[in-house]
Amino acid sequence: MKRRPMPVAVALTATAALLLTACGSGDDKPRDNDKIAGADQGAPTPKESTKPSPSQPGNKPDGVDVSLPKDMNLVFDWKRPKDENEAAAMDDAANFLRAIYRGVDKRTSNDAAVTAYSTGDGLHYAKTQIDGRIDGGWTATGTRRHYQATTRSAPNGKSVEVAFCVDSSKFYGKEVKTGKVLKSEPSISDFDYFKIVMVKFPTSESLWQASKVFVEAKAARCR
Repeated sequence: MKRRPMPVAVALTATAALLLTACGSGDDKPRDNDKIAGADQGAPTPKESTKPSPSQPGNKPDGVDVSLPKDMNLVFDWKRPKDENEAAAMDDAANFLRAIYRGVDKRTSNDAAVTAYSTGDGLHYAKTQIDGRIDGGWTATGTRRHYQATTRSAPNGKSVEVAFCVDSSKFYGKEVKTGKVLKSEPSISDFDYFKIVMVKFPTSESLWQASKVFVEAKAARCR
């Protein structure tokens, strides 16, 4: 992918209930996908999911529009877990990512999907990613693949960690004014490993929100 400078938020630590530790720092390196540089510090291996996930959900899960333009394709090549809470958290982790790129496309970090599917540090992360692209004059185009997903629940059942790989080798930045697609040779920089801590919305049985985001950039495990 072709890179352009944009601000990136500092890595956010996951909740203590999930027994995770993570660290990282922001940088000014350009990004074409929503990532934060960081390093995993020995979190235990989450369990694998087991059931196939729908490739294309409806445009309005939870009554919120998460539709994207045809040239912005987010593929979730993963299986849903048997546990209902983990399955719902995984679905809304996908919606959180869709919300970010919907905000990029709509040129606003205040889109209803962003506020529906994120809270706290997760909301800060989403707004930083969207606003950085707005300020830089870029949107995105191509296919971004998410795969090798795993889930892990906190003992209280109110938090779920969703971890997965991302391949952005066919997902590019695009200049809004000119429509120019910014490409470069594929590299390890196209692969990232995400951990998103999803929390259940207090007044809903089905809605989960991203509260923490951790990204291991240049993830060899995903290549």
